[in-house]
Amino acid sequence: MDEVELKRIIWRSRRGLLELDLQLERFVNEVLPTLNEQELAVYEQILMLPDWDFLEYVNGKSVCPDPELAEMIAQIAAANAGSHGETNNNAAGIAERITEAL
Repeated sequence: MDEVELKRIIWRSRRGLLELDLQLERFVNEVLPTLNEQELAVYEQILMLPDWDFLEYVNGKSVCPDPELAEMIAQIAAANAGSHGETNNNAAGIAERITEAL
């Protein structure tokens, strides 16, 4: 994937809900750049989900009916699981990545 496409996907990862932005920060920073083309296509499908549904899936309050999307959502949740208890500014981190993408 070229750099412009990656930056576009990073920009689209910015959501309308702060809670969801916080959930996505570690995934966007650490996992997203390592995804292959097929995985990126699945991630882009996830980005088309309504924010509230996406948040419910990532938080485990609802189960995504699409198994392929559910697998990627599990990766997002797993990436975020390691961030609990750390002292960092999650909102600033994702804002920095988005600014870099511009």
